[in-house]
Amino acid sequence: MTVRKRIRVYGIVQGVGFRPFVDRIAARAGIAGSVCNKGPYVEIFAEGTPEQVNTFSGLLSSEAPERSSILKVEQSDVPVSGDTKFSIVHSEKVRGDIFVSPDIATCPKCKAELFDPKDRRYLHPFINCTACGPRVTILDSMPYDRERTSMKEFPMCPPCEYEYTHPETRRYHAQPVCCNDCGPTLYVPGTDLRGTEALLKTREVIRNGGIAAIKGIGGFHLCCDAANEEAVARLRTLKNRPFKPFAVMLKDLAAVRRECVVEDGQASILDGPQKPILLLRRKASAEAKLCAAVAPDNPNIGVMLPYAPVQMLLFDYPDGEPMTDCFVMTSGNPRGAPICRSDEEAVPVLGPMCDIILSNDRKIRLRADDSVMAWQDGRPYMIRRSRGYAPLPFLLSEEQQLQGSVLAAGGELKNTFCLAKDALYIGDMADLRSVEALKQAIARMERLLEITPEVTVCDLHPKYNSSAVAKELAAERGQPVLELQHHYAHVLSCMAENDFFEPVIGVSFDGTGYGTDGTIWGGEFLLSDLGGFRRAGSIGAFPQAGGDASAREGWRIAVALLRQACASPEEADRAVLDLGMADETQLAFQTMMIENNVNCVTSTSAGRLFDAVSSLLGFRNASTCEGEASMVLQFQAEAWRDRQQNSETNGFAGSDPATRTGALDLRPVFQAEDFFQIPEDGLIRELLNFRRNHEDPQMLAALFHEAVADMVLEGCKACREMSGRNTVVLSGGVMQNLLLVELCRTRLAAEGFRLLTHSLTAPNDGGIGLGQALYGMHWLKTQH
Repeated sequence: MTVRKRIRVYGIVQGVGFRPFVDRIAARAGIAGSVCNKGPYVEIFAEGTPEQVNTFSGLLSSEAPERSSILKVEQSDVPVSGDTKFSIVHSEKVRGDIFVSPDIATCPKCKAELFDPKDRRYLHPFINCTACGPRVTILDSMPYDRERTSMKEFPMCPPCEYEYTHPETRRYHAQPVCCNDCGPTLYVPGTDLRGTEALLKTREVIRNGGIAAIKGIGGFHLCCDAANEEAVARLRTLKNRPFKPFAVMLKDLAAVRRECVVEDGQASILDGPQKPILLLRRKASAEAKLCAAVAPDNPNIGVMLPYAPVQMLLFDYPDGEPMTDCFVMTSGNPRGAPICRSDEEAVPVLGPMCDIILSNDRKIRLRADDSVMAWQDGRPYMIRRSRGYAPLPFLLSEEQQLQGSVLAAGGELKNTFCLAKDALYIGDMADLRSVEALKQAIARMERLLEITPEVTVCDLHPKYNSSAVAKELAAERGQPVLELQHHYAHVLSCMAENDFFEPVIGVSFDGTGYGTDGTIWGGEFLLSDLGGFRRAGSIGAFPQAGGDASAREGWRIAVALLRQACASPEEADRAVLDLGMADETQLAFQTMMIENNVNCVTSTSAGRLFDAVSSLLGFRNASTCEGEASMVLQFQAEAWRDRQQNSETNGFAGSDPATRTGALDLRPVFQAEDFFQIPEDGLIRELLNFRRNHEDPQMLAALFHEAVADMVLEGCKACREMSGRNTVVLSGGVMQNLLLVELCRTRLAAEGFRLLTHSLTAPNDGGIGLGQALYGMHWLKTQH
């Protein structure tokens, strides 16, 4: 008996060698038929005995390519056609949900070939196969075939074409397939250096302490020897980046273990197909080579392994010359601009920052920064979701029955927009910091994913560039725009990631968000569900004077908080001057603004509270990059905890922060029947007294973190009393502080709360588009 089934496989099944895989298992199962890439899905016709077809179906699920992600399989019986062989049919385009594969790091087999002198791709800087290589960053349109990528400019040589067309090879239907004879070429713009000469010259520059700009998968990096203090310091000066840590690329896991503490599970993330930047604890050992300037005043190092063949060749080219095993590999962009992706962008912008530019003639269609993640509670904790992860979709439960399509414009900093169709949420690729880059990326992703949004969602802030773009696009399309409050969007993003849609207590702590009352929010307790939210409470309000400068200079916020906490303005001013937080002229100008309400807004920003305490404790009066003062405050608190754990005897009698916070009154104070604030006046007053008594600033940093966790707990208890809700969401940029997340987790669990946190979406503004998209999808559902 012969049967024939039509099988449709949905998910990440393009660009991962899925059709060659299907062809191979069809041969093993002995079935006839075909496989075709339809765009939204791969369609298979499987004809044979029932046993053969069942065997084939089992192999389809159990042995799918490692880089694929099967989201759904549909099977139906169709008439027998009498096929006698199995074949790969040329791609056909149909409408439906589109799934695009992220770029995939070079696989072990390609790496072995790269350094095998007997292999014809020996030292080929663009080696790839069906299991690895560029995907979305070279893609023009779907379905994913060579003629719809930037590789169409490189006709295959006969050996490559043979591999591409024959199922017994590893490069059967590998769209970026190429070799030294027919692939892209390395070169140094403005010179005659090409190919091997260009690569060797770049190695020489790095080896001699120079700086190189290197074109990678999703854009340019700036690179130098991470063990060379002088080179790293020079790069910091050229990038005007005195504090923000540089990402480091280490040659292999052995080098990572020499420099950093590697916990269980972290090695598989570092060396997996995504190869993100992973924040690891730095080792203090004589064997370590990384210079201090890589991450000044920072106990962590952002580490990644080589994920593109050109990076492997920079480390390991067999020219007999010595080479460092650690590179600084930081995004090639000027401050506040997107990563450069072409010579036209890189030469004028990066040229003044480096000694050589190593480019290539494979065009990057969509820029992609490196993904960055921390580690929390034994799993990844995303800081920036890009290369390797975007645009992988988030799927919601089928019972949500969400339909329609949404463009979510995201926030302003770390802006990542989001496109949604039915139950799918698909982020874009990069940290987009210019209006033009945002417009280009939205247009490209809408084309690739074949999404025509029915509604656009943007931030409530009237001056966000992303909101202006969203309104412009919506006006052109004649579509509605939904303006969503910033912190509520943060809460929704965490709900979406956790596939949880019951009412929650949303704790959204960050730096800046425009409130529905026209003030600046940032330390919020929001009773939230898919349809909306109610602001149940916040941290205590304070005047934020000085405009944009107040977000960079924590001493300005400290002045305001001290004036609220001290017995008199004179006492507060004296404290500011005695502790060296500002000089008399600065102080006079700041107090004038506060007293006369000049350039001044009411704020409940938790981020600004952290900045102010960092200044009060003598760590940072101002930040040279986003979050610097708050990060240093966290690191100092962690250093104190490390000292406590590493000493046999406490040595700090009476200085346990957990006991001292118990004396503080951090209970909510109700301003109205349904709204509370948790004043920080008592905490600020106590910290000032401790400083005057010359208490250990690191201990005080730990005390502050304990107190903020207590504030979170007290706010959640008040919300539970008001609403009966027991599930808490922690989101917002402040929740990148993993010490705070840990302290909140412990307290909330002890009080019986269920806790939802982020993992593969960022708690910062990089994840806000996901929350906006969820809201838009729910809104569309209510309109139908």
